Amino acid sequence: MILNLERYKKDIEKLVQDGGNLSELLKGENDNLLRFREEYEIWYSEALYLVKVVLPDRLDDFKNYYENKKNDALKKAITYTPPRSEGMMVEFDYKPAKQIDFAKSLFVNQLNIIKSCQKRFESSLFDIKQLMQADLFDSELETAKELNKKGFNRGAGAIAGVVLEKHLSEVCDNHNVKILKKNPTINDYNQPIKDADIIEVKDWRFIQRLADLRNLCDHDKKIEPKQEDIEELIAGVEKVSKTIF
Repeated sequence: MILNLERYKKDIEKLVQDGGNLSELLKGENDNLLRFREEYEIWYSEALYLVKVVLPDRLDDFKNYYENKKNDALKKAITYTPPRSEGMMVEFDYKPAKQIDFAKSLFVNQLNIIKSCQKRFESSLFDIKQLMQADLFDSELETAKELNKKGFNRGAGAIAGVVLEKHLSEVCDNHNVKILKKNPTINDYNQPIKDADIIEVKDWRFIQRLADLRNLCDHDKKIEPKQEDIEELIAGVEKVSKTIF
């Protein structure tokens, strides 16, 4: 699902890029204008759907730039009316420069709406990813709780530890904190986010404690993790995942 959201983001970026290329075609040359008309219809169909989904309050504006009852919209401006010669259709006319400029101004307004969609989507994408990630973590922690109840303490603790690592990785990404280690552990995330003043010392110590509990589960030591140890770990991971971002 998150991968789909990223794909939509790339689709929007392509619409903006294609829109910029279309704008360059509105230079007044006949061949370019013909290309604009052909390529614009495809672009408009995709862009219209995007506006409808991401920025519905601008949908009417977007549509009116293309076509309206006053007939002063983009559709008319880019419609070619070939001249007649003895009743026969001949080559397409050049459009007057003034009309080309008018068409370009209308299209730029549409393109700006798409750019607004891009900004709205990027900010929404962050929120959506956070919510989806939180749901996924909740599901994994519920699994860990069930395993712990049934006596699979090490397995339950290992799952909780992985959730904590994933969340701390997200925290680092959110704050552009670079982790150089190839396979970082909890403490490899904990120290850099403390150094970046993202968490306070008390949070740093709390996460250290969770890392110690997790290590009881991952390493084959003589000390067997107790059920209450794993309960503490799971509860701690839940707290961190909901309070540190």
